[in-house]
Amino acid sequence: MTPQRPDTLSATPAGATGTVSLVGAGPGDPELLTVQAIKAIRRATVLLVDSLVGEGVLRYARRSARVIHVGKRGGCASTPQAFIHKLMVAEAQRGETVVRLKGGDPFIFGRGGEEAEHLRDAGIEVRVVNGISSGLAATTALGVPWTHRQHAHGVMLVTGHPGESSTTLDWPTLAAAAAQGLTLVIYMGVQRLAHIQDGLLAALPANTPAALVQHASTSQERRLVTTLGQLAADAAQTGIGSPAILIVGDVLKGVQAASAATEPMRQRVAL
Repeated sequence: MTPQRPDTLSATPAGATGTVSLVGAGPGDPELLTVQAIKAIRRATVLLVDSLVGEGVLRYARRSARVIHVGKRGGCASTPQAFIHKLMVAEAQRGETVVRLKGGDPFIFGRGGEEAEHLRDAGIEVRVVNGISSGLAATTALGVPWTHRQHAHGVMLVTGHPGESSTTLDWPTLAAAAAQGLTLVIYMGVQRLAHIQDGLLAALPANTPAALVQHASTSQERRLVTTLGQLAADAAQTGIGSPAILIVGDVLKGVQAASAATEPMRQRVAL
């Protein structure tokens, strides 16, 4: 029997409610997609694509699929989340096989939890396909782990962007926890970098290693290794901006030492 091409695979039967898959597209490099993510993209008849999805990921989509860009990026004009909710439900109710394609992992600061709740409330079947988080790709780009037996006994994933919540993070409290031997991985923190730096310095010394990685895993990747005390100044000088991951903690000591060997007066590197 001749295998079917992706464009000729059977779709949801007429009159039946479709499904929605929240799919993590990873940090940008299409080679970091999971096999399950590729299969989901190939099955999709409609793809709702975030702006942080890496170039090349959509090459796995069938030619007949409708691709709708619903970009969401801090500081830029974004598609309202309420509209995305309505669009997912409407397409599924039409019987479409919908993939909501997100950068990184849908359940790590990707609003996947909100979307899953909304879809379930509407009676829509929801599937989740995890992806490699950009925070993990950022530390890998630097050649360091999240945890290390000698330097870090755990990791905290936090967002530097308050979003629509009225709750603000107490950065000195987080810094105190990080001082106990935890790696701090901060998403969406570039726009509030000076504020975050000031809060962390309340409980961490200025020589604490810190790094920023922009566009991790892509051809546009840039890295800055510095100290917490120099963080905002060095970020401004090198021009590193969003989207970027901020890492703070002793797991960076190895890469910081390598930077110091080549630039001993500044102890930083921007690549």
